[in-house]
Amino acid sequence: MTPNAKGALLALVAFGIFATHDIVIKVLGGTYSPIQIVFFSVVLSFPLATLWLLRDQTSGTLIPRHPYWMVARTVAAVITGFSAFYAFSVLPLAQVYAIIFASPLLITVLAIPILGEEVRLRRWLAVLVGLCGVLVVLRPGQTELGLGHLAALACAVGGAFASVIVRKIGREERTVVIMLYPMMANFLVMGALLPTVYVPMPIEDLGLIAIVAVFAWIAGRFLIGAYNTGEAVIVAPMQYSQILWATVYGALFFDEWPDFGTLVGSAIIIASGMYIVLRESRSTTSGTPVLNTRSRPETGTSPRIGSFMKPFQPKK
Repeated sequence: MTPNAKGALLALVAFGIFATHDIVIKVLGGTYSPIQIVFFSVVLSFPLATLWLLRDQTSGTLIPRHPYWMVARTVAAVITGFSAFYAFSVLPLAQVYAIIFASPLLITVLAIPILGEEVRLRRWLAVLVGLCGVLVVLRPGQTELGLGHLAALACAVGGAFASVIVRKIGREERTVVIMLYPMMANFLVMGALLPTVYVPMPIEDLGLIAIVAVFAWIAGRFLIGAYNTGEAVIVAPMQYSQILWATVYGALFFDEWPDFGTLVGSAIIIASGMYIVLRESRSTTSGTPVLNTRSRPETGTSPRIGSFMKPFQPKK
């Protein structure tokens, strides 16, 4: 098996596990508030995070070198995590994925003011086409839009914003700092809000939350292996396999079937995202924000994938 084929296979496994992780969130979301789910997911992630962060051998303190950017990233990660968990709880899975898939498009746009990168006409057109795909999924005026749709959009925007900030400060901040602050913020914010929504949890539901925590870290490990094995341009599009998992899982467990608008909009968004990845892979400059992101929108409950991999190197 070639390195690219192995990398693609590892990525497919990773995103299959991520999709299963999202199914468990949806099941729990039928009973519990996203605040409670996020809080206990973070609590149960701390032992895994501790083991993971022991790998960080760089010297330094836990004080960020870029405190303002770290605050912005932490706020974005908290919003992203809550929004993702809420969206998965109330919307059909395929629809949530379709909207979240807009994140690479937003990364391309946000890289301009934050990273000072140049986006040329073709990528701008891809972004505009992809955003039209989001409108096809949402169909404002034809379907009733609710807080779930707003949450999915907030997840896409917040995840893109957090990712671009990591690209800006990631080389100067310790991995432990980048990972720990969103986790601690989720713990403190969700913990403060927990008394307002708390519902007693039987041991089996705590077990499901443990599965959420473990699956996020296992999937993250597979994804790191995928990017360290295969080329980013091959591995990155594998994230779109989640729409297939969403269709299968939605039909099997929730009697959800994606409608025609969701399928068409998803196809447009995926095509736009893949085009941007392809254009970046051929770039001879450092303007590759999407290929250097390489993970799902961050929730603060799983490892920041890009922190454990070398940056994508554009062609010379």
